[in-house]
Amino acid sequence: MGNARIIPDNPKAIFLPYQSRWITDQSRLKLMEKGRQIGLSWSTAYATVSRTALVAARFDQWVSSRDDIQARLFLEDCKLWAGIANLAAQDLGDVMIDPTEKHSAYVLRFANDRRINSMSSNPDAQAGKRGGRVLDEFALHPDPRKLWSIAYPGITWGGSMEVISTHRGSHNFFNGLIREARENGNPKKISLHRVTLQNALDDGFLWKLQQSLPADAEQQAMSEAEYYDWVKSGCADEESFQQEYMCEPADDDAAFLEYDLIASAEYPAGTDWRACEGRRLYAGLDIGRKRDLTVLWVVERLGDVLYTRHIECLQNMSKPDQEKILWPWIERCARVCIDATGLGIGWTDDAQKAFGIYKVEGVTFTSRVKEALAYPVRSAMESRTLRIPYDKHVRADLRSVTKQVTAAGNVRFTAERTPDGHADRFWALALAVHAGETAGATVRLDSIGGQRPSAGLQDGYLGDSDAGPRADLSDYLRM
Repeated sequence: MGNARIIPDNPKAIFLPYQSRWITDQSRLKLMEKGRQIGLSWSTAYATVSRTALVAARFDQWVSSRDDIQARLFLEDCKLWAGIANLAAQDLGDVMIDPTEKHSAYVLRFANDRRINSMSSNPDAQAGKRGGRVLDEFALHPDPRKLWSIAYPGITWGGSMEVISTHRGSHNFFNGLIREARENGNPKKISLHRVTLQNALDDGFLWKLQQSLPADAEQQAMSEAEYYDWVKSGCADEESFQQEYMCEPADDDAAFLEYDLIASAEYPAGTDWRACEGRRLYAGLDIGRKRDLTVLWVVERLGDVLYTRHIECLQNMSKPDQEKILWPWIERCARVCIDATGLGIGWTDDAQKAFGIYKVEGVTFTSRVKEALAYPVRSAMESRTLRIPYDKHVRADLRSVTKQVTAAGNVRFTAERTPDGHADRFWALALAVHAGETAGATVRLDSIGGQRPSAGLQDGYLGDSDAGPRADLSDYLRM
């Protein structure tokens, strides 16, 4: 079965060589930087069960996952291994481990009364607990540095701490630990492991995968090289592939938005982020051209926070067909800002005729305007007043925007690291944030000395094609 070329030296072995090396490493501190979906959380669950179920085991295990779903899945893997090994283990379900702080964990108790406690990402839940630590998807935690600081003292009286993760940006504390160990003498004495997708394939991963998949699965016909290309083609962009599968952290110095900053604005896993609460909606509309997307980004303001409620991405559709989808959303919104550059001029004129000049604002993109639109997105993320969905395409677009300073000292925003070079979702979000922040503001009419641009927002001015003078965007955003 399958077309894999590399077969493990011991085909009957449960674990591949890289998994075995991780399991058998008894170091007090060990760290794994890994590619996605290559079976390392699964093999870590085996190791956790093995040491906890021993009659002589002295320590409970405290597992921290990135969210509640992952915490539950890790315990399910532990239950699987306990069942395979015919170990007496009782699933206690969701147990309150700290009633005062309302911290809970999914608990598996063994015959020796030792327990595996699998928790979500709250670092405070680790405080005061003695025993072994497993920090899964460490870099994806909201605050990895705080998690390490609270979890590490728990092994003072014995036990080990295992850190497993893919990367999330070059500025993340996880990457800092790796660089410290590799480049600065390894003062923490961390045992480092690194397994990329290519490393896993070289150890027989595809053969193992094909043994477990149905006979008609697409992957059965692939060789290692074909599987590698198949995985890569499904990633949002090259940066995402290198980070998620090849252990190369994305360069936060080159991007306008750091990975940790983007992640801090994302909804928690399992959140129904599309559920509007009946308040006022605002939207940004970035108009697509030949290869680009037309993107509508809708937010709802609740208090001082803008919550994303809908993202519509359209491509290779005629303008009338796009309008059938977009116009009902514009009708629902209190205010909409539209990219009025190029083809967007016609879109803006038609939208203003349909919904009025006070609801629809046309914004012509210039370097100055892009700067004024981009910074409020970052500010909203920094102040935790923006929520966005976790989506690989959204992340890729937000990451693709770079800020460059020209020789003349001017700031220029580009998206040259994406295939189409436009970061359509980012600019739709920026327009939505602008619509939500400036709703109800009074436009200053004296900003341009009574001069009237021909259409849209020209050289930093905004407004519509028939409403008289426009205000300067930088002045407008300060109101």
